[in-house]
Amino acid sequence: MTLHPEIAKFIAGLPTPPEGPLDPVSMRAADEAHVAPVEERLPLHAVDDVTVRTASGEVPVRVYTPVEADSYGVLVYFHGGAFFLGSLETHDHVARSLAQETGLKIISVGYRLAPEAAFPAGLDDCYAVVRWASEESGSLAWDGTTLAVAGDSSGGNFVAAVAARAHDDGFHQITHQVLYYPSLDLDFDVDRYASLRENAIGYGLETAGLKPFNAFYINNGADPANPLVSPIKRADLTGLPPALIVTAEHDPLRDEGEHYARRLREAGGEATVSRYEGAGHGFVQHFSWIPEYHGVFAETRDFLSRR
Repeated sequence: MTLHPEIAKFIAGLPTPPEGPLDPVSMRAADEAHVAPVEERLPLHAVDDVTVRTASGEVPVRVYTPVEADSYGVLVYFHGGAFFLGSLETHDHVARSLAQETGLKIISVGYRLAPEAAFPAGLDDCYAVVRWASEESGSLAWDGTTLAVAGDSSGGNFVAAVAARAHDDGFHQITHQVLYYPSLDLDFDVDRYASLRENAIGYGLETAGLKPFNAFYINNGADPANPLVSPIKRADLTGLPPALIVTAEHDPLRDEGEHYARRLREAGGEATVSRYEGAGHGFVQHFSWIPEYHGVFAETRDFLSRR
């Protein structure tokens, strides 16, 4: 299937990237400039900004409560942005849609970004918030059942790394992992996956852009051979939580997400792959308003309802 016409129109209208090295500060500012004002966002019962105190410092989180209830299942969400972009604000609409559709309490994590914070700072923040969520059952009204982790792109990388780290620590309360077009292999050899060549140019995220985008993370202390950096390199995937892995037809990262699912199944785990036709990388963040793509939230709900 060809690229969805609305996505194709958007990509055609993108300005030519400036020459020279990437500037994370200006790129973050450009992202924030597109955030909708609060009064135009999806209304929920409550949205609260909270500071989580961890062993490595304070982590800002945003807690989304969909409706008033005595207790809730919980989903901890890690936003994408190539480890150096994204924020609680740029992905606020994703968290709101997840809360509305799943009925779970969503905790979105404002983890530290590269290059200012080297690996494993962001991962540490995400993991610490998951542990905090399990311990704060009183203030969060967690019902003690669903404790899911979800993330898009580099946030999907953190999902897989957090699930593996939790397993190794003997923390087995994570019930589900949801990865939207995850970046799981930071070895960007273009011959590793066919989609890196098939979707190299013209679909938004381009294969040539992967290395410079992720350089802020890799060049500041992250070794691509480390399974906590490239979760697909983990030798033993047994015992990890059931996974929903959402991929996009026209995404350079499509095949590594689907390969990760195969490896989970080969290890005896449960892994569901859902490839969205006509979509490119980032469609959950940027194009979930298109009806056929908004269904990703209902699909997530259905997956999380299975125990």
